[in-house]
Amino acid sequence: MILADLGAEVVKVEQPEIGDRSRSSGPFIDGESTYFMSVNRGKLGFSVDLSKPKGKDLFLQLVDNSDVILENFAPGTMQRLGLDYHVLRDRNPAIIYAAISGFGQDGPYSSKPALDVVVQGMGGILSITGEPGGPPIRPGVSQGDITAGLFAVIGILSALQERTRSGLGQMVDIGMLDCQVTIQENAFARYFATGEVPTPLGTRHPVTAPFQVFQTSDGYITIALIEGRKERWPLLCSAIDRIDLIDDPRFDTGWTRSQNHHELEPILLGGPDEEDLPGMAGGAGGAGDRVRAGQHHRQGAQDPQVNHRGMIKEYNHSRLGKVRAVNTPVKLSRTPTGNDSSSPDLGEHTDDLLRDLLGMQEQEIASLREEEVI
Repeated sequence: MILADLGAEVVKVEQPEIGDRSRSSGPFIDGESTYFMSVNRGKLGFSVDLSKPKGKDLFLQLVDNSDVILENFAPGTMQRLGLDYHVLRDRNPAIIYAAISGFGQDGPYSSKPALDVVVQGMGGILSITGEPGGPPIRPGVSQGDITAGLFAVIGILSALQERTRSGLGQMVDIGMLDCQVTIQENAFARYFATGEVPTPLGTRHPVTAPFQVFQTSDGYITIALIEGRKERWPLLCSAIDRIDLIDDPRFDTGWTRSQNHHELEPILLGGPDEEDLPGMAGGAGGAGDRVRAGQHHRQGAQDPQVNHRGMIKEYNHSRLGKVRAVNTPVKLSRTPTGNDSSSPDLGEHTDDLLRDLLGMQEQEIASLREEEVI
């Protein structure tokens, strides 16, 4: 999806009659999976049976005409099909072969299957999400899947850039668990430095304060002070009419404030003008907003900044017409990003690709369909 949003021509290869299992994931609009639509926009649909010799040959012909192969099978699957990296590299030395798997292509867990919540649990994200003393909590997004996709794109673009110098492709090996470890650099750094195992902190930041969500009498607000600009703490103290706290050694740095947050939090929410705290926090160099701290998705979809940036977009679906989904956040000054088409029907562009990319005649395409290769 990300590569398609950036302008790549992406061919989604699926098994005939069955297709991607996410096609059966709800919620649905007139039988169409909105989840499938949301992550497959802008792709061309190609259906082929890779277990059949002619199907494998068609795939190899696609490889001859491609820059990148991206797969997310369990390690060993492509080898059993006779389509692993070494086979494709011998056929097309310039090919970039990217593989996303739960644990990477080697190591003691490499053969094990994994889904999003599994690697989040193993990587430690669940153990630091939630309220203090509470059980492990899954974040509200598929962080294991999404971060793997993001790092895969970085690896693919890096390999493509390197290829401009060497003329050679290479393999991009992305393990979902690796990605989960990577995005927790702060938690691991704190553990290595102190020997203390990180625990859930709610919305609080582990090394600075105030940097969290507070509940007030009429909603939620966020206050975030950035360490390194000491004048912001005095401004906040002045805003809440507590200048006596400016030189209080308990609160003189972000770190000491985080260590004494139990004493700080009641002070911040105990002033006489509680409802004005968001505006005062913003004026003190922080960020505070009573509504947006708990902004839900209806509000997010209507947010003027989100819409000004074009982050909610209508896509053209072959049967549903206009459907709404999120847009790419990448804005380039000279090259347009994003696309207007929604997800493909199963095998929707198979004939076009065989005809236009591989130069096949209609009779040959019809024969492949009769043999259930496509």
